[in-house]
Amino acid sequence: MDLPPATPTADLDWSNVGIGLCFVALNLLLSQTLQLHISAPLGIAALRCTVQLTFVATVLQHVFASKKWWVVTLIALLLNILGTFETVVIKASRRCRNMFAHVLIAMLVANIPVSILGVRFAMGVTTFWTPEQYIPVVGMLCGNAIACIAVSQRHILKELDENRDKTETLLAFGASRFEACRPLAVEGLRMALMPTINQMSVIGIISIPGMMTGAILGGANVQQAARLQMIIMFMITASSALSCIISTYLALSVCVDSEHRVRGDCIDTRPLTFRRVCSGIIWAAVGFARRTWNLLRGLTKREEVMANGGIHNGHIRSERTPLLV
Repeated sequence: MDLPPATPTADLDWSNVGIGLCFVALNLLLSQTLQLHISAPLGIAALRCTVQLTFVATVLQHVFASKKWWVVTLIALLLNILGTFETVVIKASRRCRNMFAHVLIAMLVANIPVSILGVRFAMGVTTFWTPEQYIPVVGMLCGNAIACIAVSQRHILKELDENRDKTETLLAFGASRFEACRPLAVEGLRMALMPTINQMSVIGIISIPGMMTGAILGGANVQQAARLQMIIMFMITASSALSCIISTYLALSVCVDSEHRVRGDCIDTRPLTFRRVCSGIIWAAVGFARRTWNLLRGLTKREEVMANGGIHNGHIRSERTPLLV
């Protein structure tokens, strides 16, 4: 399904991005005022968003110009690897043995076939590996799979780590490992897939999704943009469910072995070295910025006192009322 050529739109430069960044600054101000303690994560997320989108735009500009299938293949593999890294290293508070390999397998098995079949048959693109058509679809599938896998894995590993008595009781009464873990898997999958289902149920009536909005802003026919968005949502639902099921099965196979024992030693709750180093650098930068800000405020106050004649015999006059004797 090829969209009509876009009509000319306003050229955006970094000044427009700066204006948009004011909305993030408003959130930072609210966080400081209400003491929500999300200023650092919000600032880091905004910085990552800016740097990552700038880098991706530069890379994709060359990829789109190359028109080579092997370049598209490498980009698709890279997106899945980076999505696995985000899921396991950045988002996961608990990890099981071989989790990186398991999540990567789940994302590759779910995203690649669904994207190929969807672009070739549902979207009607004869050369499915056309960069302008295929890479954005893979990116959207990976983004949604990250969120779904992270939710399901967090629930399953937390239950096996903190509430393992329930699973061990079922195993003691003769249940197999998959029968004992079935309630955990079902609840984890429900929690992971409900946001996607809710998004699909309100799409078009309450919200206009990003893919359709971008196509409309680019000058595409509204009916074509709506049909394209339907196809994308159906592909996202399929890939998210498939990736969650595969990753859940592989995680349970590790955490509950073939002898029907819950292996708590296979669940690691310690922060990764990468996360500890990054957190140390980030909090050191935040602390340095805070100390610098306090120092500048102190110097400013001192200059104001000096300008107002607050100096007496080389000392700053105290503004407190002396105690009466």
